[in-house]
Amino acid sequence: MNKKIKALIAIGGTGGHVFPGCNLADHLFERNYDVRLVTDKRGYKYLTKFLNLNISILPSSPIIKKNIFTIIFSYILIFFSFLRSLIFLIFNRPSIIFGMGGYASFPICIAAYILKIKFIIYENNLIIGKANRYLLPFTQKMFVSYKDLEGVPKKYQNKIFETGNIIKKQIINFKKNNVKLNVKLKDAKKISILVLGGSQAAKIFAETLPNIFQRCIKQGISLKIYQHCLPSQNEKLRLFYEKEKIEFEIFNFSNNLIEYFSKVDLAVTRSGSSMLAELTNANIPFISVPLPSSTDNHQLKNAIFYQRKNFAFLIEEKHLNEKLFLLIKDIYNNSEILEKIVQNQSQYSDKKVYDNINLILKEIIDEKY
Repeated sequence: MNKKIKALIAIGGTGGHVFPGCNLADHLFERNYDVRLVTDKRGYKYLTKFLNLNISILPSSPIIKKNIFTIIFSYILIFFSFLRSLIFLIFNRPSIIFGMGGYASFPICIAAYILKIKFIIYENNLIIGKANRYLLPFTQKMFVSYKDLEGVPKKYQNKIFETGNIIKKQIINFKKNNVKLNVKLKDAKKISILVLGGSQAAKIFAETLPNIFQRCIKQGISLKIYQHCLPSQNEKLRLFYEKEKIEFEIFNFSNNLIEYFSKVDLAVTRSGSSMLAELTNANIPFISVPLPSSTDNHQLKNAIFYQRKNFAFLIEEKHLNEKLFLLIKDIYNNSEILEKIVQNQSQYSDKKVYDNINLILKEIIDEKY
């Protein structure tokens, strides 16, 4: 590819949209594309550490349905975002656009359609998101992580292309120490647990889980905790774990979770699709705790999917107190439970995801040039 092809990646405002977008950008950089990212202020806060990326911020808004005035105001903001996107694309016209989901990706993709710029959308959940549902009639293709996707009308099934999960290549290629878990736990007499609250951190994890871990310690179950939390929770957690003599390490937002993957036997996590895919590819058994307020209950659908594949455990947030202690106790007494999960996970890999993306890009780019 002699001439650099311009690619624009439009990203929504949560980690579930941002990180796949960054992973795709890294891949396109490797293929000598000229890559620019577009997001809103919410998405930008996750991108401040990605110094190699060319990032633009455009305003965006969801439809806020509190009352007639907020609805009208939302539509005005969306129209304004569309006009800004239109002007932006006229002066920065790419060859291809990727919409990674979220309402921040919507105006740029609609503007692309008006200007006859081809775009592809990406859906990594098990139910199609609202923005992608509206964009589906206009998109060239929709990349999906799994073919088991709800909410796609039959007339658009021909646009669906199963790529796999767009996660970091380092995680796809990650190889954990292959010492058998039952031997490891028997020798160490300790379970190392990674607590992940998602890109926005789960406040309730810092409020609920320490007491459950305390109960484990009192029952003779030895633990080491690596916990993701909000910066405002650092001190309270530190004091609690020190008082209860629980081994711990606290961290806030991290772009590099691989350093923790090699240290742990088990994870407790929210059920965002990218995180579940990363843990599965890294062969880390996990307990999935869906966010109850997730749109269309998509996190519960994600968690059920992984549970049915026997890649993970599922505990709904309302049952955490009663069920998590019992599950940890079972695992401590019988590490073959985790062995079976790891064996199942090892049968799955997203190693072909970038080859699949290249295949479709070749078709579209060859068509264009």
